[in-house]
Amino acid sequence: MISRLGLHFPANLTYGCWERAGTQLSDIVSSSAWCLGDWLVCGQENYPDRYVLALETAGLDYQTLRNYAWVARRFPLERRREPLSFQHHAEVAALDVASQDKWLDLAEAGRWSRNELRRQLRDQRQGKRADAASMLLIPRVSVARERVERWRAAAQRMDNHLENWMVLALDRAAEDVLSAESQ
Repeated sequence: MISRLGLHFPANLTYGCWERAGTQLSDIVSSSAWCLGDWLVCGQENYPDRYVLALETAGLDYQTLRNYAWVARRFPLERRREPLSFQHHAEVAALDVASQDKWLDLAEAGRWSRNELRRQLRDQRQGKRADAASMLLIPRVSVARERVERWRAAAQRMDNHLENWMVLALDRAAEDVLSAESQ
């Protein structure tokens, strides 16, 4: 049983039921900001005259709700990335659509936390990374999940992010081929 104060579990709760409850709770927590944002957008569009009353009834901080609605508007359902959190999307929401997609692609491929995405964005803005105009996005390559996981494990063993590790591995391979050709 769910209340505002928490959960009450029956005495005869099975492990399977307990495990399913955890999965459902995790899904609810992960989707709550999106759901509130979508709810607010719908209210603004359909009930502009009663919208503020509903906000007061919900009992949530106005600025937080405004942020949820803003991010939800910037990312229609079809553009949201399930593996990434609402906070990942919020980090890039102010960017143009192409830049949003680029950074979300990188975050998804690298399994970046929200904090790592924030750090990468900050580094890029501060010029610690190559100028965006001089960077090329390599073509997408379809690769079996097992191979990517193997590469990710190797990168982690080298205390590196997958993308950095891949660039280093490709540079080494190119150097080997090019130096063999010159001999």
